[in-house]
Amino acid sequence: MCGINGFVSEIHSSEKRLEVVRKMNKILAHRGPDNDGLWSNSFVSLGHRRLSIIDLSEESNQPFLSSDGRYVIVYNGELYNYKELKLELQQSKQGSNEIPYLFKTNSDTEVVLAAFQRWGNNCLQLFNGMYAFCIYDTLENKLTLARDRVGVKPLYYYFGTEGFIFSSEARPIIHSGIKNFYVNKEVIAEYLMYQTVFAPNTVVKGIKMLLPGHLIEYQGNKANIIKYYNINNIKNSSIDLSYTEICSKVNELLSLSVQRRLVADVPFGAFLSGGIDSSIVVGLMGKVSSKKIQTFNVSFDESAFSEAKFAKLISKKFNTEHHEVKLSPADFLKQLPEALSATDHPSGDGPNTYIVSKATKNAGVTMALSGIGGDELFAGYDVFKRMVSLQNKSWINSIPLFARNAAGLAIKKMKHSVSGNKISELLGQKVINFNSAYILNRSLFTQEELSQLLKEAKPFSQIEKLIAEVPQVEDHFLSAVSLSEIGTYLQNTLLRDTDQMSMAVALEVREPFLDYHLIEFVLGVKDAYKFPHTPKKLLIDSVSELLPGEIINRPKMGFTLPWQYWLKNELKSFCELNISEFSEYSFCHKSAILELWRRFLRNDPTITWARVWHIVVLNTWLKENKIQISE
Repeated sequence: MCGINGFVSEIHSSEKRLEVVRKMNKILAHRGPDNDGLWSNSFVSLGHRRLSIIDLSEESNQPFLSSDGRYVIVYNGELYNYKELKLELQQSKQGSNEIPYLFKTNSDTEVVLAAFQRWGNNCLQLFNGMYAFCIYDTLENKLTLARDRVGVKPLYYYFGTEGFIFSSEARPIIHSGIKNFYVNKEVIAEYLMYQTVFAPNTVVKGIKMLLPGHLIEYQGNKANIIKYYNINNIKNSSIDLSYTEICSKVNELLSLSVQRRLVADVPFGAFLSGGIDSSIVVGLMGKVSSKKIQTFNVSFDESAFSEAKFAKLISKKFNTEHHEVKLSPADFLKQLPEALSATDHPSGDGPNTYIVSKATKNAGVTMALSGIGGDELFAGYDVFKRMVSLQNKSWINSIPLFARNAAGLAIKKMKHSVSGNKISELLGQKVINFNSAYILNRSLFTQEELSQLLKEAKPFSQIEKLIAEVPQVEDHFLSAVSLSEIGTYLQNTLLRDTDQMSMAVALEVREPFLDYHLIEFVLGVKDAYKFPHTPKKLLIDSVSELLPGEIINRPKMGFTLPWQYWLKNELKSFCELNISEFSEYSFCHKSAILELWRRFLRNDPTITWARVWHIVVLNTWLKENKIQISE
């Protein structure tokens, strides 16, 4: 796990390019404290910061050159099937011109480079891992950049008159010095609505994020973006399989995924919330690892938010070396500036991950497994229930619009809640379908509310595109919801936050639920085997021997901090200052932003903490990174 940088420019000298990349490397030092590497020629400058996980020797430092000197790679991530690919690359096939590759390291970096040498871009079809890399062909003066199938590892880039520049994070580009960067006003509405900005856009104008399953070929001052993997391609995996056989296959794929992700030459552990997903990961780790597993849980003084007792239960069952991090408001307030400073791209969720990542790293662990992805894949969120419920009420569209509007207004007045406002807006739509219902389900505000806050309130273009690409396959309605969750919340909030906050403390996080073999199989399983039943029935039945009843039947809490209390007490003055500053921006309706905060303080049930905190984070981030508002 590392950080990568690169810069191609026709208007800057080689010395200037190298100076820029050296500066970017310095900004990425937290991602790779083990080595700082640079490589440059008359065309491109490449940089790398290394966090050593596999093959800790100096021979595996990057930028890494092929044995013939033609190719140079900077690579961030882990290739979980590198040992199998390495064996294949060491062999020559009968009747083939392929020459056996002679490896000089035990790293997966060299395997990635050797695979590209032999198969070109087709090597991506063989890779199973999380990665973002750039390979430079010195003969053709061509860069090839790629990002993994699910989007676990980030890759940001800017392409303009100044040149082509890329990095593992947005901040090295922002602070590279090649130009002044401005806020992307077109996505402010999207950020307020969803607590994030959906790739390929970012909150900074001109800086893009490469989409998962895509690559860029840069040559001759042209950047060609190619999609090499389509996660939306649902194949029915339930054909001719009994439910027992399906469960057995899920168990096999998940167990193999965990086993692959335990390959490391450094101490490792696992995040353990005490929920179903993290408990399963810890249980499977215990089955396949010969070492005692270290587990980490964050608990709170506010007992309503603490999952500590469930984490201890799992720790005892699997005999882990358990670390419980007790957190008080004072502790969190002390660490909050660190978490906000570590934020590479603003979101409303990031500090949570920073706290547990820091505790894990401080315990001497360099790599940890996480249960991220289990809810998205196995229908664990409430959004799945709501979407199924709405699907069963398709007759609502037969009711005249005026009648639905009237009913919606009555519900809004009667409930006076977030859900009441959303139901009212949904009933007022001309046609209620999957796309419109999902988009509203995942939003923080209704369109009417957002229009009161911002002068330009059009947040739906990118999410509409993402959802429109999700296939509607018979008997796979839940898979459509899963794909929507993966393409929006998972990739653009959870994974982005996990990467930026864990790497802020030089901790690598691996997600067994996001192995693409497992994802493809589960997406192909029919709805009847997933829902409606007990929560995540397919997953639980697949690993039934691992989980005690107390874990299966416990109320779902999710990993969150007691923000509702803290924002009105310990963090009140901090929030008030940032809300006030944000309200002054030219794209805001000042009075409405300030009233939003006042309603929150008055305990208005329609204004939850999530509706104000992400505004605080955004304003803090814009100030911290000196992002200009107007050009």
